[in-house]
Amino acid sequence: MLFITNRVLQQGPTPMTDDGNSILPRSIDFDLQNNQAEQSIYLCRRNASGDYTEIGSLAFFQELRDSDCDELLIFLHGFNSLPEGVFSKAQELQSLLSQQQQRSVLVIPLVWPCDADRGLVQDYFDDQKSADASGYAYMRLIEKFFAWRENNSTLETPCLKHVNVLAHSMGNRVLRAALHLTHRYYQQNGLPMVFRNTFMVAADVVNETLEFEHEGRHITQASRNVVVYFAADDLALRASKVANVAGNIASRRMGHSGPERIEQTPKNVYAIDCNDFNTPYDPPIGHTYFTTNGSGETGAVFNHMWQCILTGRVPIAPPGMRTLILNDQFE
Repeated sequence: MLFITNRVLQQGPTPMTDDGNSILPRSIDFDLQNNQAEQSIYLCRRNASGDYTEIGSLAFFQELRDSDCDELLIFLHGFNSLPEGVFSKAQELQSLLSQQQQRSVLVIPLVWPCDADRGLVQDYFDDQKSADASGYAYMRLIEKFFAWRENNSTLETPCLKHVNVLAHSMGNRVLRAALHLTHRYYQQNGLPMVFRNTFMVAADVVNETLEFEHEGRHITQASRNVVVYFAADDLALRASKVANVAGNIASRRMGHSGPERIEQTPKNVYAIDCNDFNTPYDPPIGHTYFTTNGSGETGAVFNHMWQCILTGRVPIAPPGMRTLILNDQFE
């Protein structure tokens, strides 16, 4: 499995030659006691549990280009997640996607630094800081990708793979920061549409995030479709709302209530209410409901995302609407 990380490595930063070239590949290990967000990024391969190799950006992007998949799915995990837990969820996603017909999809996890050893409350606020700080590293990743694309995808040899993003919970905070900083420092004239679908599942960001004057608007600029999955009885986000009190006002989370005013967001934003099934899918919290249902079969959110990947359009009825109450029977 290919993956990208800005976690601290026990071996330190990528070694360089005197003339500025990377000395790669190299074997690496995570320093799990250090959840500092590096501004460096490491493009790597997971060979087996606990066995990782840094291969560098040129080899990484070339391997993606040469792969026989039709689609890429970048997976941004939520808070309180250590690397092997992230890889386990990514493998589950990959297994489900590999069972589908018509299109092949490669899952690429982005492993940002979380703290999982000091209690959930302390971890939550530590992870918020790490998520925001990780934006700088993934801003650099986006620019590395743009530079690689300039030199390696021409009219003679185009790369036709679609890039999709699945951001879960606090991973949406990382995505928002990365694109906001990319616009601020590199793409001041506007972000190119690099993502076909951006799936924001149980997003732990304020519910005004995607509105025109907020930082998350850059997510909508960089995506053909932005699909927000939310559930009112997501207990993790109910707690998050209370934790994120500004003054005397609790900050509603987008993954809890959906976009605050969808008419104040661009027309490529869709709000999908998952309240009818999120708790049976992930009892008792109802926060991680984007893979299987209670019986281990592909769930409604996964099936909905698959149709978006397959067609490039968001299944919604009647056509032209931007909101939908999803039901557990969606296939």
